[in-house]
Amino acid sequence: MNILLLGSGGREHALAWKLAQSPLCDTLWAAPGNPGIASLANCTGLDATDHAAVIRFCEAERIGLVVIGPEAPLVDGLSDSLRGAGFSVFGPSQAAAQLEGSKGFTKDLCARAGIPTGGYERVTSEAAGLAALERFGAPVVIKADGLAAGKGVTVAMTMAEAEDAVREIFAGRFGEAGAEAVIEEFLEGEEASFFAITDGSTVVPFASAQDHKRVGDGDTGPNTGGMGAYSPARVLTPELEALSLTRIIVPTVRAMANEGTPYSGVLFLGIMLTSEGPQLIEYNCRFGDPECQVMLMRLESDLVELLLACAENRLSSIAAPRFSNETALTVVMAANGYPGTPEKGGSIAGIETAEAGGAKVFHAGTALVDGQLVASGGRVLNVTATGASVTDAQAKAYAALDAIDFPTGFSRRDIGWREVAREADHA
Repeated sequence: MNILLLGSGGREHALAWKLAQSPLCDTLWAAPGNPGIASLANCTGLDATDHAAVIRFCEAERIGLVVIGPEAPLVDGLSDSLRGAGFSVFGPSQAAAQLEGSKGFTKDLCARAGIPTGGYERVTSEAAGLAALERFGAPVVIKADGLAAGKGVTVAMTMAEAEDAVREIFAGRFGEAGAEAVIEEFLEGEEASFFAITDGSTVVPFASAQDHKRVGDGDTGPNTGGMGAYSPARVLTPELEALSLTRIIVPTVRAMANEGTPYSGVLFLGIMLTSEGPQLIEYNCRFGDPECQVMLMRLESDLVELLLACAENRLSSIAAPRFSNETALTVVMAANGYPGTPEKGGSIAGIETAEAGGAKVFHAGTALVDGQLVASGGRVLNVTATGASVTDAQAKAYAALDAIDFPTGFSRRDIGWREVAREADHA
């Protein structure tokens, strides 16, 4: 079948890499894609915000499956338009995508369904937000309600930092995403990511990962979209995965169906492993970035078969996904200035050398200018490797990264540090 993949980042490069391996995939299209994706798919300048144009393209190219990578087209309702035109789509409806599109929506759903999460208050003005802070105290978490490209969350350790975050949201830094905010209880514990796929009724565990959100080594500096990840997250034991599934994910899918907004696609669960068990931090309605890269490096099943079964409401009829026992680890190479204003246009070389030893470099924010690969975004490359342990995968990923010539870029040097320390303790 012909497949259309929407998106242009590292997540989409990983998806394209895995989709193209499937014997079910005839022609893979990507819109808009990137230079890395272009080696696997036919790239087109199709605008995902123009639903009619996407439908016309799918009709002309006889697309059998549309895979929507990023969250914005889902929140915009593109999956509804495509399904209405008769196409199979991997990704939730606009109503169901509110799980990511509105932090307040998700917290209210948790309250109704008894899903474990931190206490919260929804606020619609700076004054209300500052008043809520007085009730919560510090540390506290402040979130813009809507989509803010992974940058609308502040974990404030002091009241001054919290007040600044509230003022920033209502001063318009995040545009419409900051028309409302959620003030949340600070949860103590270690954070992990757990993924499941669902067709709206059947729920199947996918894989776990641990992301590194802060820009600097030792988890210092501002939050980013993610500076690296590894999979599986050993801290998320089989027992904790089972608890996360039965107490959080399955009740969410059931509640969404009962309320008339059935959820179909991938559910990306950000959880805090507290002394009282797993608690929901947030949901995302698409694969994580860069978590997708490390999970797909381990996936042994046919990705097209899995995504198509979700899209066609027959997930219960196929085998559960299989994963390698190896660890995969990815390091983000970002442009100087990220997560503020990244320096674009910096030249990049050495990717073939980096991949010679078995690593995979996914393009996240690159462009070709006069034949030269250059940085075109904040997060630019995802240097990914597998190994028998996190320590082994980390060493291979950094060896590959060091072969890349990207003078205007930087990376963290400690991705996987918690698990590397645990592995050393048990050596």
